[in-house]
Amino acid sequence: MDASLLLQFWGIALALTVTPGADWAYAIAAGIRSRSAVPSIAGIVAGYAAVIAAVAVGVGAVVAQVPMVLTVLTLAGGAYLVFLGLSALLARVDAPVASDRSLGGTALAQFARGAGVSGINPKGLLLLLALLPQFTSADGWPPSAQMLVLGGLHLLDCVVVYSLVALLARRILSSRPRASAVVTRVSGALMILIGSTLLIERLIEGL
Repeated sequence: MDASLLLQFWGIALALTVTPGADWAYAIAAGIRSRSAVPSIAGIVAGYAAVIAAVAVGVGAVVAQVPMVLTVLTLAGGAYLVFLGLSALLARVDAPVASDRSLGGTALAQFARGAGVSGINPKGLLLLLALLPQFTSADGWPPSAQMLVLGGLHLLDCVVVYSLVALLARRILSSRPRASAVVTRVSGALMILIGSTLLIERLIEGL
């Protein structure tokens, strides 16, 4: 692989990961509303891993050529984000104590939600579809192998950044009970905003 392309992609992927969005919102919620944020973070990473694998084996290119599939994906992702946001807004928010139940039941449920946040986020899918192919070189490894390596860097960024987000949220907000409620509500509102924007954009494009 071309080392310069590798470094360029890593820099862009890191910049995108540290930009707040739906992943941040869910990582914050996991940090302050569960015993451990590990299942949620693992779910987010697994969702992105599935997307990366799909792009690497060529499914992403096929999907990009079928407008109806992209429309369905966008609508499903937007609706899911709105659902998560509404759940956060309507849920009872107490002081940030260790409680798996408050975030969605079992560790498996938290994992599934994390995978849903990233795995069916249309913006994430389109972003990876646009970025990964651009940073492959014609020489050396097959393009699919190069995209898997690039995707691996993105996953590493996600693990580090979202783990820090969850940890800092727990440590800082645990000493400020009222702040935890505010952050939870803001996170829920953020997911609703992102999801609604996706739905509106797709509906406008369909007119």
